[in-house]
Amino acid sequence: MTPARVHSASPFETRYGFCRALRIGDRVEVAGTAPIGDDGNTFPGDAHAQATRCFAIALRALAELGAGPEHVVRTRMYIVDPADADLVGRAHGEAFGAHPPVATMVVVKALLDPAWLVEIEVEARV
Repeated sequence: MTPARVHSASPFETRYGFCRALRIGDRVEVAGTAPIGDDGNTFPGDAHAQATRCFAIALRALAELGAGPEHVVRTRMYIVDPADADLVGRAHGEAFGAHPPVATMVVVKALLDPAWLVEIEVEARV
């Protein structure tokens, strides 16, 4: 099978040699998705706003590969401040509604850009 790939506005995709999402067969994987605006800059706001942006990017990539939120089986959320857990968790619930996937949230020391409060990975099966 030949993988199908999509890209986003992240300047890191070209710099680090990866794609936003890849589909091979029924499996769709979305790379760690940071809160980056369509202009390539960090999306402003609190952890909820940034997580909402991350989910929007990831779900758009899934849609380009024929998947929707109902196909998501796992998410991983990386946050830098445990106090942001409820804000990020609320954005997660809003993104998936009646189709909650299994999920992991991990507090990490830092993310690539100090302005990022959250980064999210998504896995789906179609």
